[in-house]
Amino acid sequence: MPFSSLKGEKAFQRIRGGRPGRGRYLTVRWFPLRPTAYNPVRVGIVVSNKVSKKATVRNKIRRRLREILRKMHLPPCEMVIVAQPESVNASYWDLLRDLTHALKKSGLVQ
Repeated sequence: MPFSSLKGEKAFQRIRGGRPGRGRYLTVRWFPLRPTAYNPVRVGIVVSNKVSKKATVRNKIRRRLREILRKMHLPPCEMVIVAQPESVNASYWDLLRDLTHALKKSGLVQ
């Protein structure tokens, strides 16, 4: 599924009122988009300095989450994924399981 990056403060503020879902390693908020001919999933991934002071660790978490999203089939939506400090020690499979769980809790996937 193609997805693009969510950019700009206004886009992130709009999703604050979206539907929440939380797992052990991640917090997810999403907002549905109107169906059109081509509506990609727009995703913002937030991994703050509170997670790790090292940029390499934060980027590793970001890359893993992007790869997980690439393999998922999601309806058109805008989504923000916020990594928790516990995600530093999480494996790819832990993040996959946790993201799926958070999306189910939020009602985006079945």
